[in-house]
Amino acid sequence: MTHVPVLLEPALELLAIRTGGVYVDATFGAGGHSAAILERLGDGRLIALDADPSAAAWARAILDPRLTFVNANFRELAHVLDRCGVESVDGVLFDLGVSSMQFDDAERGFSVGKTAPLDMRMNPHSGRSAYDVLATASEGELADIFFLYGEERSARRIAHVIVERRSAGALPTTTTEFASLVSGILHRPGRRERIHPATRVFQALRIAVNDELDSLRDGLNVAIDRLRVAGRVVAMSFHSLEDRIVKRTFRGDSRLEILTKKPLVPGNREMSENPRARSVKLRAARRKAS
Repeated sequence: MTHVPVLLEPALELLAIRTGGVYVDATFGAGGHSAAILERLGDGRLIALDADPSAAAWARAILDPRLTFVNANFRELAHVLDRCGVESVDGVLFDLGVSSMQFDDAERGFSVGKTAPLDMRMNPHSGRSAYDVLATASEGELADIFFLYGEERSARRIAHVIVERRSAGALPTTTTEFASLVSGILHRPGRRERIHPATRVFQALRIAVNDELDSLRDGLNVAIDRLRVAGRVVAMSFHSLEDRIVKRTFRGDSRLEILTKKPLVPGNREMSENPRARSVKLRAARRKAS
């Protein structure tokens, strides 16, 4: 397994895997977390979910009868557990956002710098693509998406230009065309940007396409509902919107004891080896006895 997940050891330590337990990897990805859980699981059981159908190939490669992989969004966790005949679990792990393999696959449309169709769907066979959203949403809806999900201060100006381009029959169809359009709107002469100017808009569009924030709320609530006493939920988020939901959910549920008073973050070495790790925050909580 060449993919090494961010904050792997702290996540496993907080998950407190016990031999014979039942655990959920809610975001299987390339299987790095699942493989590490299985090493510690003994005769237990691991149920892994991923909305991306391509993750199934990684799951098959593990070849472990203790692993059950289901192609599903984690907001469907209750249904998945019922199908698997599991009433309660000892731990649930969420590694949120887009996986490295999704970013690296140019055809998926997640990357600002790689030419691809404007798709951005976690499951490319279901729902509206990013292009569909840009082609059908009103100017006000687009502005709300960019501001609320990307915290982009120029949201209204960007939305206005997109609608103008759409009306003229010149709406971008690829990621690089769209990134160039946004960059042109936001260009500040003489200023060197730390990140690509279109990054926040891409994030916002991806979140809207996949309904990521409502899915996260649903998934966390189900995970907490299905935890056994002393069971744990661990969540790693990569931007402030996700982290805020995790923090508020944990703090607002009287059934939980928070294990991370402040979120854990990667050290300098991990951030230098994996630049994508720089923004991750890890939070964990434990189900209290009623």
